[in-house]
Amino acid sequence: MGHEEREWLKEKRLNQGLTQVQVSKQAGISQSAYANIESGRCGVSIESAKRIAATLGFSWTQFYE
Repeated sequence: MGHEEREWLKEKRLNQGLTQVQVSKQAGISQSAYANIESGRCGVSIESAKRIAATLGFSWTQFYE
Protein backbone atom coordinates (compact mmCIF):
# COMPACT_ATOMS: atom_id res chain seq x y z
CA MET A 1 0.00 0.00 0.00
CA GLY A 2 1.32 3.36 -0.98
CA HIS A 3 1.67 6.27 1.37
CA GLU A 4 -0.68 8.43 -0.73
CA GLU A 5 -3.43 5.85 -0.89
CA ARG A 6 -5.12 7.09 2.24
CA GLU A 7 -4.72 10.84 1.75
CA TRP A 8 -8.48 10.78 1.20
CA LEU A 9 -8.94 9.50 4.75
CA LYS A 10 -6.82 12.28 6.23
CA GLU A 11 -8.76 14.83 4.18
CA LYS A 12 -12.11 13.48 5.44
CA ARG A 13 -10.87 13.74 9.04
CA LEU A 14 -9.44 17.24 8.62
CA ASN A 15 -12.54 18.47 6.79
CA GLN A 16 -14.50 17.62 9.93
CA GLY A 17 -11.96 19.32 12.18
CA LEU A 18 -11.11 16.11 14.00
CA THR A 19 -7.79 14.87 15.36
CA GLN A 20 -6.54 11.30 15.03
CA VAL A 21 -7.18 10.91 18.76
CA GLN A 22 -10.82 11.98 18.40
CA VAL A 23 -11.49 9.67 15.45
CA SER A 24 -9.76 6.70 17.05
CA LYS A 25 -11.65 7.21 20.32
CA GLN A 26 -15.01 7.46 18.54
CA ALA A 27 -14.18 4.44 16.37
CA GLY A 28 -13.02 2.39 19.37
CA ILE A 29 -9.50 1.71 18.12
CA SER A 30 -6.12 2.85 19.39
CA GLN A 31 -4.67 6.11 18.13
CA SER A 32 -1.55 4.31 16.92
CA ALA A 33 -3.64 1.84 14.93
CA TYR A 34 -5.61 4.68 13.37
CA ALA A 35 -2.41 6.59 12.54
CA ASN A 36 -1.00 3.49 10.81
CA ILE A 37 -4.22 3.01 8.83
CA GLU A 38 -4.35 6.66 7.79
CA SER A 39 -0.71 6.71 6.72
CA GLY A 40 -1.05 3.47 4.78
CA ARG A 41 1.55 1.68 6.93
CA CYS A 42 -0.86 -1.14 7.65
CA GLY A 43 -4.01 -2.71 6.35
CA VAL A 44 -7.41 -2.25 7.92
CA SER A 45 -9.75 -4.96 9.13
CA ILE A 46 -13.34 -4.90 7.96
CA GLU A 47 -14.47 -4.21 11.54
CA SER A 48 -12.12 -1.23 11.89
CA ALA A 49 -13.03 0.01 8.41
CA LYS A 50 -16.72 -0.02 9.37
CA ARG A 51 -16.05 1.82 12.64
CA ILE A 52 -13.89 4.51 11.03
CA ALA A 53 -16.34 4.94 8.16
CA ALA A 54 -19.26 5.30 10.57
CA THR A 55 -17.32 7.90 12.56
CA LEU A 56 -16.39 9.97 9.50
CA GLY A 57 -19.56 9.34 7.50
CA PHE A 58 -18.55 7.40 4.41
CA SER A 59 -18.93 3.88 3.02
CA TRP A 60 -16.49 1.44 4.62
CA THR A 61 -15.96 -0.17 1.23
CA GLN A 62 -13.94 2.90 0.19
CA PHE A 63 -10.99 1.36 2.04
CA TYR A 64 -10.96 -1.50 -0.46
CA GLU A 65 -11.58 0.38 -3.71
